[in-house]
Amino acid sequence: MNRGFRLSLLAACVGLCVATAGDGVAQVIREGPAGCQAVALTFDLCPVRQGTGYDAALVEYLIEHKIPATFFASGRWVEKHDVEMKKLLAVPFFEMGTHGRAHAHLTTLDERHQQAEIVGAVDLLKSRYGVQTPLFRPPYGEYNNLTLEVVRKLALQFILWNVISGDPDPFVSAGKMRAHVTASTRPGSVVVFHANGKGKHTREVIATLTRDDFPKRGLKPVTVSELLACTERGPNPHDP
Repeated sequence: MNRGFRLSLLAACVGLCVATAGDGVAQVIREGPAGCQAVALTFDLCPVRQGTGYDAALVEYLIEHKIPATFFASGRWVEKHDVEMKKLLAVPFFEMGTHGRAHAHLTTLDERHQQAEIVGAVDLLKSRYGVQTPLFRPPYGEYNNLTLEVVRKLALQFILWNVISGDPDPFVSAGKMRAHVTASTRPGSVVVFHANGKGKHTREVIATLTRDDFPKRGLKPVTVSELLACTERGPNPHDP
């Protein structure tokens, strides 16, 4: 595991202090500190029925321009994309989270099956790649009280978002997507996209956001772990 990826995991582990609410259940994290002039770009890697399931052009753009990103991979996606997974893990400014084993609807499952669905992807990353990540995002963004309890017991961080890109929708143009994300994003935002090829305009919008819109507002992309570790008075993790 490379040094940058280990540091991202360390930051995530430090952030576990905010992962449990006062009532003893997992805290649902939708954004970072409002005073942090940064935004977390996150990309779900859900299984797909058609296509390669991997947006190579998007990933190459992120790598070429050194744009930090957090990926949430489902177990089924990982099982079919070993080469791509190794590529993502090798990038020092990327970090990995999990997205359930089979991308199931958690709210339809009892506690035992919810735990199996959640921990399945976690165990797969650990056994196959030696990666132990605390970052978890529920499939479809769905959860109930049982989900929160299972996440707490597993000592995971429950990561959602406060800005939805809508990139899987084939009827949303790049211009509308960009306008929506730009208008909705604020300091500390977590934005959800997809890197499984379902986003027709994802690369185009990411390029415009990171090249033009975010810099104009003084916002820099960071990983989720870096965003959660950011303080109002602290420096941005990617400041020179």
